[in-house]
Amino acid sequence: MKYKISKKLDGVLKSMGKLEEAVISTLKESGKPLTLAEIAQRIGESEKKVFKELRSLFEKGLIDTQNRQYALSSR
Repeated sequence: MKYKISKKLDGVLKSMGKLEEAVISTLKESGKPLTLAEIAQRIGESEKKVFKELRSLFEKGLIDTQNRQYALSSR
């Protein structure tokens, strides 16, 4: 399963901006779901900017959300 996630991420990372990359990296390193505030704090950006990127990543199928926490997608 991890290979599937990594392969999918590798293909998309090439077209990502720096903030999207930072969000993905933060979620990958955490190993557990994080809240919007936690992600924003860890990467040093505003919650508004991070939310915009989270929404984009969700629409691309790269992350999942549950109970206001975000994690890398298992799809």
